[in-house]
Amino acid sequence: MSKWRDRLDEYDDEHRHMLEGGSISQLFLNYSLSFSHPVFVGIVYAIMINLTLLLPIFYDGDANSENTSDILKKWINESLMILLFCASLGAISTMISSLVRWPPIRLERRRRYLYPLPFIGFLITTIAIIFSTSEELKILGYFILITPGPLYIQISYAPRWRMIERIDRDLDPFEGMKKTIYLENKNNELIEQNYDELENAIEELDS
Repeated sequence: MSKWRDRLDEYDDEHRHMLEGGSISQLFLNYSLSFSHPVFVGIVYAIMINLTLLLPIFYDGDANSENTSDILKKWINESLMILLFCASLGAISTMISSLVRWPPIRLERRRRYLYPLPFIGFLITTIAIIFSTSEELKILGYFILITPGPLYIQISYAPRWRMIERIDRDLDPFEGMKKTIYLENKNNELIEQNYDELENAIEELDS
């Protein structure tokens, strides 16, 4: 078990919940902090995007009677650009989180908005590639396809990784932070607690 996981019991439920993150963060944080660095998370996201673009790019190349090697070179060139872009944004997010030191934002209540975006972007990009539509539509598709990953790293994963990395080095993860957790998280928990108390009161009246 990672050293930082052993120290989670030192924090209250709110901060422990924030540091552990959601299912995606936990998936990456199962590995060492070196391999779960925001740069590598950006690379993983770029690889997934590149694999999804393989089929429409090959379909378009075959329709235009291009040979396989030319199609593959085109795909590799675009893949390297996307990979470099996502990795660079991961590095920038790490630097920004170290400078600004904001707490990570949990995305449970925002998944309904973020999760469909890559699929919408992929659909738009596929249509733009296959039907040779305007370049603006293709750029829009790429933007919607790529944005969710770097955005997640910027607002949620990189700040969490920075704090966990400090815990792993026996440093105070909250040093220099004006707030350690967003108020909305506390408000949501207070609302849930009030609901529980109300339900208990109703049950007592009914009994």
